[in-house]
Amino acid sequence: MKLLLRIAYNGKNYCGFQKQQNGVSIQEVLTEALSRTVGMPCSVTGCSRTDAGVHAHGFCAAVEPREKTENAVITVPPEKIHRAARRYLPEDISITGACVVPDDFHPRYSVTGKTYLYRFSDRPWHDPFYADRVWETYVPLTAGQIARMHEAGQYLTGKHNFASFMAAGSKITDPTRTITGLRVERLDEGMIGLRVSADGFLYNMVRIITGTLWEFGTRGTPAGKMREILAGEDRALAGKTAPACGLYLESVEYPAEYGIRWLCE
Repeated sequence: MKLLLRIAYNGKNYCGFQKQQNGVSIQEVLTEALSRTVGMPCSVTGCSRTDAGVHAHGFCAAVEPREKTENAVITVPPEKIHRAARRYLPEDISITGACVVPDDFHPRYSVTGKTYLYRFSDRPWHDPFYADRVWETYVPLTAGQIARMHEAGQYLTGKHNFASFMAAGSKITDPTRTITGLRVERLDEGMIGLRVSADGFLYNMVRIITGTLWEFGTRGTPAGKMREILAGEDRALAGKTAPACGLYLESVEYPAEYGIRWLCE
């Protein structure tokens, strides 16, 4: 039996999701905790490779027994696995839902869309309660500046070559992606959010979009300039890369045929 888990985590103390040599990863911690939970060695496969310091509200990962035998079966009910695993997980990682998926399901290659939320503070002072959880810019923005950021972001919606918003040196050969929605708005006093949905994202794409839109807001760049940046297909034309601490993987979408319905009791 293969389970799909919905996971929330604070990425501050991790080198990203994917297991690697330079630090502790989310995948490594989950694999150990879930193997102990179900009483057998398990493999954990994620929906993407989030970077060091990136957080998640709705990351998805599949867990299944490492051995492919008829006796290797996960017997913990999907609606209870969050409780069973809680004793083995650290405070900054939580399972928030689970469901059974077929053996041919792949948490990464079956994805049809993802939504990211980037949170940044425009308070002029440091907020210790948001340390390492948002980008603190210390530059207050007006409603008009936020509106210009949102307007500029609309030029990015649709199917485009996003080479201007891809990290330099990336090995991706086809930077074409489709952004299905993008919104910049004030979430709360002192907090601004950029929410973007797409069929896929390039390396650092959301963080580069965020940094670029922030410059539109603070420098008074006309929103239409975004059309030139996009058409130029050159990373040097876009703004700086916003820090990882403000980025959250908010949700992942899969085809309706899989009938994903999150269970959590």
